[in-house]
Amino acid sequence: MAKPERVDPVPAYLVAHSSPPDELTLRLIAETKALGGVSTMQISTDEGALLTLVARLNKAANAIEVGTFTGYSAICIARGLVDDGHLLCCDVSKEWTTIACRYWREAGLADKIELRLAPATETLRALPKEPVFDLAFIDADKASYPTYWDEIVPRIRSGGVILVDNVLQEGRVADPEGPADSDQVKAIRAFNGKVVADPRVDVAMLPVRDGVTIAVKR
Repeated sequence: MAKPERVDPVPAYLVAHSSPPDELTLRLIAETKALGGVSTMQISTDEGALLTLVARLNKAANAIEVGTFTGYSAICIARGLVDDGHLLCCDVSKEWTTIACRYWREAGLADKIELRLAPATETLRALPKEPVFDLAFIDADKASYPTYWDEIVPRIRSGGVILVDNVLQEGRVADPEGPADSDQVKAIRAFNGKVVADPRVDVAMLPVRDGVTIAVKR
């Protein structure tokens, strides 16, 4: 008889030993899960705790997020900003961000968060080119990561932080000899190479969930 496949205990352990979500975000997580398969786009609670901590450690006042979905990551970032901080959220889905806006209001964060519904590349290119952002989080269309990166890095101040989600692609980026890669895996592998070679930033890749790259602008 074949042995049952061993379940990796580390993800659950990480969640249990990171700051937990509160009652409001638990309701948002549950409502998002009820959407079905798309709910996998939502970040995990340990990653949410990381976003809040990084924003707080950086004393971030001006942040930008590319890919908002139902708004959990935005709540995590906004809660870490200084009292008069501002978060600009870029997304294209009115359906999903309608859920986000409802929870932002309930969380008392509506005055801190601005939503722009448009292709993120258009929103980014329309922004002033000055380095005014303290923090950026990229978690959207993976093929467009290089474009988002090229638009965001010049707009981040020296000492500012860029976080990028899903950089491990379930580990497939680290196994070029494995099964045939999808276009998405190939795109993220190329993006990871681009980031680590970028002389404008210092970079560390963390094995949090599906991989989070943290880059600090020099």
